[in-house]
Amino acid sequence: MPLHVPPAPKPALRSALAALGSPTAVCDPRTPALRTVSGPLTPELPLPVHVLDRVITSQEPPRTRLAGWRFLVRGGDRAVAAAETMLTPDGWTFSHFFEGPYVASTERALRQAEALPGRYQPRLLSVPELYMLTLWLHGDIEADAATGSPAPNDVLVPLAPAPPGIAAHRAHRVADLLPVLTHRMTPPPLMGMGTPAMGSPA
Repeated sequence: MPLHVPPAPKPALRSALAALGSPTAVCDPRTPALRTVSGPLTPELPLPVHVLDRVITSQEPPRTRLAGWRFLVRGGDRAVAAAETMLTPDGWTFSHFFEGPYVASTERALRQAEALPGRYQPRLLSVPELYMLTLWLHGDIEADAATGSPAPNDVLVPLAPAPPGIAAHRAHRVADLLPVLTHRMTPPPLMGMGTPAMGSPA
């Protein structure tokens, strides 16, 4: 089914458009594709980027925070880069352009999501501790895209490259993937100071 892409804050979109019109921003060494594309560059598919701050237990909702809005920058028939915007004390502002595997992976995951049954609001969920980025398909299409936490029946699609042991571009229910993330993000228990851990140097 078609995804219900949430509208980005207008100042965030304006800042991305202004950056695309700035030769200084477009000529950043990190984004050679923007300099070589012939024709117009258009920011499309705005996605709120949420960061997974903390997983307490697999039975409790994870804590997330909004980190910015990301636009896929289309040149011709494909996304060639992404534009990142962030919230400052003065409002939404352009942060940077970037290229890399997550651009094509995001585009692929969005196409994949459109073939899934059900209706979803697409978001991005970053897991910094695991160097992981997922497409988060939120089941409440009317929700404020800037708030909320992944619900058990929401869907997460890890983007490539994914951490070892987690398959990229495979859709997972939050209730199924969250315990895996919780286990990986939980530090091992501290051993008693006077007793060395078995198998570790004394």
